[in-house]
Amino acid sequence: MSEGVKRSSSNGFEKPLTTEHQQEKVCPSHLLVTFVTSYWRETFKLVTLSSMQVNEVRRLVGPLPEKLSIYCSDASIERHLRARNWNVKKALKMLKETLKWRVAYKPEEIRWEEIAHEAHTGKIYRSSYVDKHGRTVLVMRPSCQNSKSIKGQIKYLVYCMENAILNLPPDQEQMVWLIDFSGFNLSHISLKVTRETAHVLQDHYPERLGLAILYNPPKFFEPFWMVAKAFLEPKTYNKVKFVYSDEINTMKIVEDLFDMDYLEAAFGGKDSVGFDITKYAERMKEDDKRMPSFWTRASSPSAAPQPDLASATLDSLNLDSNSDASDDDKTEGSMPRGIDSDTVFTDENTSVIDGGKKESESESEDPHRTDVKPDDKAHA
Repeated sequence: MSEGVKRSSSNGFEKPLTTEHQQEKVCPSHLLVTFVTSYWRETFKLVTLSSMQVNEVRRLVGPLPEKLSIYCSDASIERHLRARNWNVKKALKMLKETLKWRVAYKPEEIRWEEIAHEAHTGKIYRSSYVDKHGRTVLVMRPSCQNSKSIKGQIKYLVYCMENAILNLPPDQEQMVWLIDFSGFNLSHISLKVTRETAHVLQDHYPERLGLAILYNPPKFFEPFWMVAKAFLEPKTYNKVKFVYSDEINTMKIVEDLFDMDYLEAAFGGKDSVGFDITKYAERMKEDDKRMPSFWTRASSPSAAPQPDLASATLDSLNLDSNSDASDDDKTEGSMPRGIDSDTVFTDENTSVIDGGKKESESESEDPHRTDVKPDDKAHA
């Protein structure tokens, strides 16, 4: 059979190939073009769908005070959707519970003076370097635990999370954890703290963790890790990597992620400067000064304009579970409990609960250094 003809499968008649068919036969590059075109078409569909889901969640949440409105940026809503596998109803519940928590806990208002006593040993701190993607790095040393107060430990963790988010560059929304197990022993293990930590991080800071590196964990930590995984969602514990200084294959994770010239010596890097509480306190105090502007609409142009809700009631804020009853046919999953019906907003995001009582708790210009402060921006 000649190259220019094609046999019909029905009657055996040979008909000439069209120019298009001949090009397909002799030019396989059309397959690549077809694939790329199809890929971008599907990508466009996904982007459009995600945008629709973000808008739907925003509509169901309703108008919010300024700080909560800033928190509910498109990126924030999308993180909640990703954390719940794009299930609108489940993401809505998660978001409402987080809004309720932020109203009561006021994480953005925690200041250094309130938690400085928790920080003295360097058990958690934001490093002065970033990874190769520009992501904020939190260093953790469980063996340096200096407090028996779970509330105090969680409050300091929340402060560190808010500070890490404050210092993220505009093109990043996730951070890296470096967990140093030097000096770690059985007395440092607390399932209660682990459970509370997992609850706060997974439920109120969804999709903020990019990677967690457990550096030189002892063998006895492995059974504890198997128990701790029960508190974590699969997508969270899959971000956890075990790295050992004497294993080349695992050390490659660190070397691929960091510039070793700036990484601390404790993690195999070349920087021998250790944690200095005095210098760190100064850094945190400077960051505290920047925090209020971070939570204003001027620094968050992407925040959707909202009416003045300084004295809004719960019903108008649409944060009660009953407020979504009419939307059951438009969303999937279980609906949120929302904020209790006796919660009233008295200022931008202050709640007065139970008859008016406030709920409260009884250097270098190097690209790998973060001492140079980025522009204020909303990464909530």
